Amino acid sequence: MVDGDHEQDQMLPIANVGRIMKQILPPRAKISRQAKQTIQECATEFVSFVTGEASDKCRKENRKTVNGDDICWALGTLGLDDYAEATMRYLHKYREAERKKASNQNKGTTSQDKDDEELKENDGRVPRLEDKEAQKDDARSKQLP
Repeated sequence: MVDGDHEQDQMLPIANVGRIMKQILPPRAKISRQAKQTIQECATEFVSFVTGEASDKCRKENRKTVNGDDICWALGTLGLDDYAEATMRYLHKYREAERKKASNQNKGTTSQDKDDEELKENDGRVPRLEDKEAQKDDARSKQLP
């Protein structure tokens, strides 16, 4: 295997990177291969950088598993406080949703209908935290006199 091939194996999948990029752009916008590759390299480096910091913390604490709290800690330690706060909010919401899901499954019901409805509202994509915040702001502004 050539070094370039091995390096490519360590990157985030370019199809996923392209899909994420398309979500933020207007429907007819095009993205060049070079743009996708550049973002792929940057995103891969970012993930590696943050994960490495979190992994070092776990190693010092004699733990083998990096968890979401470790990632949030690493973001803060690296001076990315805004990302750390947003990620922590998302992590709390995710954990709460998982608890509700587990609770509903124990009762014999699921939250699949709600999940399906949310996907329909967002054209089949998982809603971003910013989308949900914007929806809340729109609802609040409609309530004003």
